[in-house]
Amino acid sequence: GEHILDLGCGDGTLTQALVNADSVVTAVDASEDMVAAARSHGQDAQVMDGERLCFDGAFDAVFSNAVLHWMLDGAAVAEGVFRALRPGGRFVGEMGGAGNVRALRAALNAELVARGYALPESDQQWYPSVEEFGAIYSAAGFTEIDARLIDRPTPLPAGPAGWFRTFRSGYCDMIGVPVEAREAIFTAAEARMPADMLGEDGIWRADYVRLRFSMRKVN
Repeated sequence: GEHILDLGCGDGTLTQALVNADSVVTAVDASEDMVAAARSHGQDAQVMDGERLCFDGAFDAVFSNAVLHWMLDGAAVAEGVFRALRPGGRFVGEMGGAGNVRALRAALNAELVARGYALPESDQQWYPSVEEFGAIYSAAGFTEIDARLIDRPTPLPAGPAGWFRTFRSGYCDMIGVPVEAREAIFTAAEARMPADMLGEDGIWRADYVRLRFSMRKVN
């Protein structure tokens, strides 16, 4: 019976899980394609930038999974979520935390530098520590903040090269890597990965670190 905002709903898979739990769910995502996918499943979804939420006291809870690290203005997100909640409402979710995919990022960046590409000042994701995350949300007005880092080694069936292909193509666009050059770069970057990330079963595992959190808006 609660009214929940799914912040960064993607294709709506988890939105549907919330609906199945008898919640009334409003879903938002910055991607038109993802919102279209969620709507195709009959969900109430709309295109909206998570750094510019425009709800005012509308929700009992806000939920977010694996998207906050793509929103670089953490303070703007925190303020928007706080404003969207009713008094007593809670914000619960998970995102990439400090150290997330550090080895994967280092391997690809080392290969790009070796080939003469100039890297941006950051990798364009925000992977905060517990302290940094807590400070931002406390400043926004939240209390009862419980945030913790969780190591979660994750199998990569397509190997590191497959992960680079899926999650770093946009990064390569940004720094001007030609499409036809990428497969060779991704394969070479995989060769730079620490050997202990390849299991005895022959499966690579990503060095995922998740920041899982809950907090409350008291008034």
